[in-house]
Amino acid sequence: MFTGIIETLATVTRIQKDRSNLDITLESSLTPELKIDQSLAHNGVCLTVVAIEGTTYTVTTVAETLSRSNLGDLREGDRVNLERAMVLGARLDGHIVQGHVDQVGRCTGVNQQDGSWIFRFDYEPGPGRVTIEKGSITVDGVSLTVVDSAPGSFSVAIIPYTYEHTRFCEYAPGTRVNLEFDMIGKYVARLMEPHRPQA
Repeated sequence: MFTGIIETLATVTRIQKDRSNLDITLESSLTPELKIDQSLAHNGVCLTVVAIEGTTYTVTTVAETLSRSNLGDLREGDRVNLERAMVLGARLDGHIVQGHVDQVGRCTGVNQQDGSWIFRFDYEPGPGRVTIEKGSITVDGVSLTVVDSAPGSFSVAIIPYTYEHTRFCEYAPGTRVNLEFDMIGKYVARLMEPHRPQA
C-alpha cells in the first residue's frame, strides 16, 4: 500500500525485453536503502525490486502490467515518480493507494494559473472508474484532489512543489498517464451494481 506522496524521481538507465516482460533498470537516490523483494510504486505501479547494483536497481513488468499502464512507453533517460510502500503507524499524508493501475488516461489540457496549474485528463469510463469533485484520484502515483469531474474526464490543481518534484512538469496535451481511481469509490460502485444470482 502507498500514500500517493512521491518521494523522488528515478531515471531509467536500461530496458531489456525478456519474452513478454520488460526488465527496467533505474537510478535513484533511494537505491542504497532498497533491498531485493521490496515493493515500490513507479508512476503509481507497484513493482518488486529484483536486482540492485551500485546506484541502480531493476524491476520486472509483466504483460498484464504493460497492458494497463504507461510503463511500456518508457525509454532510457525518462524520469519516473517513485514512492516506497507506506509504513504502518506513520501518517497517511495522501490517500490509500494500492499501486494497482486501473487504466491509462491522457492529458488533454494544461492551464497555468497565477502560481499554480490546472491539468485536465480524459479516460475511458467503466465500472468503478468514477471521479467526484473534491474526491481522490492517483495520477502516475501522485495523490490528488479532483477539482471538477465529468463522465470520462476530470481536472486537478497542481501547486509549484508538486509541479517541480514530480513528472507533472513534463506533461503536455497527449501525455499518457497511469490512473488509479479511489479504492472506496470502486467498492461503492461495485456494491451498487445489480445483484447477479449465483448459478
